[in-house]
Amino acid sequence: MIRSMISAAILAISAFSPPALAETKALVVAGGCFWCVESDFDHVRGVTGTTSGYAGGTMKNPTYRNHGKHREVVRIDYDGTVTDYRTLVSTFLRTMDPTDAGGQFCDRGRSYSSAIHAATDEERRIAQEEVARARKALGRDIATPVEGEATFYRAEDYHQNYYMSEVRQLTRFGLVTRARAYKSYRKACGRDARVKQLWGREAYTGVVRNGS
Repeated sequence: MIRSMISAAILAISAFSPPALAETKALVVAGGCFWCVESDFDHVRGVTGTTSGYAGGTMKNPTYRNHGKHREVVRIDYDGTVTDYRTLVSTFLRTMDPTDAGGQFCDRGRSYSSAIHAATDEERRIAQEEVARARKALGRDIATPVEGEATFYRAEDYHQNYYMSEVRQLTRFGLVTRARAYKSYRKACGRDARVKQLWGREAYTGVVRNGS
């Protein structure tokens, strides 16, 4: 009787055990316009935050107007108990054109070229495996390099969450909110159309918007 009561108590305690603590990790990727990469990865399971910035160059404290040979990049923070590095690299490759060595979509030059910054030997191995898998899936050479860890410089405040900002400003699309300007830019740049043309049913794998 006493043994049964003890067993029941242990089971009851186990049922109310606290959830596993979040295991915060991060990866840094360059996929063209950092607004677009932020927008995509804010809708990926396990991602806890995104930050636009610059990396891959040699200039200290780069700015949007003067960032030397840095690329536009995004630091993606994620919960390692929910998702993993491999899954996020795989998703990343399917949200842009990894076959383009000259930039991404309408944005050209090194600033907008793609890259994966691997912080460890294990991350480099995984990233290279995912690049090889992408090459096989597309039947084309992949131009996205797997590079080592790079110093990350946070971009100016107005770039953060630009795609959802209700601040109004004069843009090439008129005096509109940044969110509206972003949507118009993304459509005009042909990003989604090209990704879907290139990747087909694999396009935006892992990205969930509007509950779909």
